[in-house]
Amino acid sequence: MSLFEDLLVIDCASFIAGPAAATIMSDFGARVIKIEPPDAGDSYRQLMKVPGMPPASRDYFWTLDNRNKQSLALDLKHEAARPILETLIRKADVFITNFPGPIRERLKLTPNDVLPLNERLIYASLTPYGEIGPEKDRTGYDATAWWARSGMMDAVRATPATEPGFSVPGMGDHPTAVALFGAIVSGLYRREKTGKGGVVSTSLLANGLWSNGCWMQAAICDADFSTRLQRGQRGALTEIYRCKDNRWFMLVLLNQAREWPLLTECVGHPEWQRDPRFLTPELRKENTPTLVGLLEDIFIARDWEEWRTKFLKAGITFGPIAQAGDHLSCPQVKANGMLPEFTNGGGLRTVDSPIRIDGVVKSQPQMAPDIGEHTRAVLEEFGCSAAEVERLIAAGAAATSMPTEQRGKP
Repeated sequence: MSLFEDLLVIDCASFIAGPAAATIMSDFGARVIKIEPPDAGDSYRQLMKVPGMPPASRDYFWTLDNRNKQSLALDLKHEAARPILETLIRKADVFITNFPGPIRERLKLTPNDVLPLNERLIYASLTPYGEIGPEKDRTGYDATAWWARSGMMDAVRATPATEPGFSVPGMGDHPTAVALFGAIVSGLYRREKTGKGGVVSTSLLANGLWSNGCWMQAAICDADFSTRLQRGQRGALTEIYRCKDNRWFMLVLLNQAREWPLLTECVGHPEWQRDPRFLTPELRKENTPTLVGLLEDIFIARDWEEWRTKFLKAGITFGPIAQAGDHLSCPQVKANGMLPEFTNGGGLRTVDSPIRIDGVVKSQPQMAPDIGEHTRAVLEEFGCSAAEVERLIAAGAAATSMPTEQRGKP
């Protein structure tokens, strides 16, 4: 038995953080019905068309964040759709939405509209900036509300003169989805104790501040951020270096008493242990530019894989500055099942959610649905006759799946 196989989750959300929380629920066996507009579907399906997104033969965004789900193409603005939505809500355990407040009000999707239909329902709300306050109805994405607003976008600049760097898609959404998942599970636990559901929530901004929590706490404690360390100023043993094949890696040797001798042996210079410039951590810090220069000349002489082998053998702390493709053949990733295969994807893999529970087997991923792929089956299961389904489709309140090339056409 899957952990959540008795749960019904309604994914009435768009883009990433809200739907990805539903995806995590599905990884543990929950049934997830995704509600998306007929014809064009969830606007997340269009993200691959944004300039700068790497081209591919498959919609990787949709494949990742909407696996395991059933697609119900339902026009929530159509009056004929409301009874169907209410029927689903009455039977659901979890309702997830990230629609802006004014849209929730127009569609009657606020907690005051939804919770009276089902007192055991967990209403999971995701917002950019929080449930209350002057910005509660503002729109936002993880790039704006998590990355830029939290201070991380500014903090990672190499120098004060360096332009701020853009985040990659979903960089804040996916950890925020884990937070929303945690809120949902906490709500379900409370329901087990009280028999009642209720509202659980999180926001991109709250998760951004939490991700930047060390610097935020520093600011609260009046830390001085006026000095921004540049390359060569952090210490030679906590620096990044380039190899012969232009791959980069990071050294983080915090336990210098143990790791400094190991590093000197690894790079072929054990005599540095007796070098008066490097005898103590304080002297190594004082002579950082010299030591950085020496290490740079050594590391640039060999390819990354050679250094990786040496570092592993030496037992020092390092981290490759990896590229996404590196993980496709990584034995550590494989050993931990981080890239499982779809059951119906012809060998295609996906990225697993990062939570493990001992003794619980996660569901093997199913391919993400086409727009309205399950509309007919879901509507009939929840009480519509075949004739009623046809009337809903004819009226434009619902839609069934159609070939990709026909989407968006009148």
